[in-house]
Amino acid sequence: MSYYFSRNLDMPFAAAIEHVTKKLAGKGFGILTRIDVQHTMKVKLGVDFKPYMILGACNPHFAWRALQAEDKIGAMLPCNVIVTEISPGKVEIAAVDPAAAMGSVKNPALAETAKDVQLLLRELISEL
Repeated sequence: MSYYFSRNLDMPFAAAIEHVTKKLAGKGFGILTRIDVQHTMKVKLGVDFKPYMILGACNPHFAWRALQAEDKIGAMLPCNVIVTEISPGKVEIAAVDPAAAMGSVKNPALAETAKDVQLLLRELISEL
């Protein structure tokens, strides 16, 4: 079982971040965090890395359901979506598979919520 879904798009990196953010909003997700991995690697390690942004996406409705089912699940939230530049004008968008990520927690209510979020993120990736 893969732990993510992905799709390649022909668009500039910055435009892809904006596009994905808007599509996530359309599915009820907000962006809680943005981690610019390229910048962080340069500043902290002095190394060059490709453009790579981690978007910490949260759908409050599903986060609430997950936290009600398993209060320590916050250690696995939010759902991460990454935008990576493959080459100029070409990006890969990848989203965590919440069912795979939360599969180690043996809680049927949590598994049901993870499946619902999985469906939304699969739809999002296919609609990009």
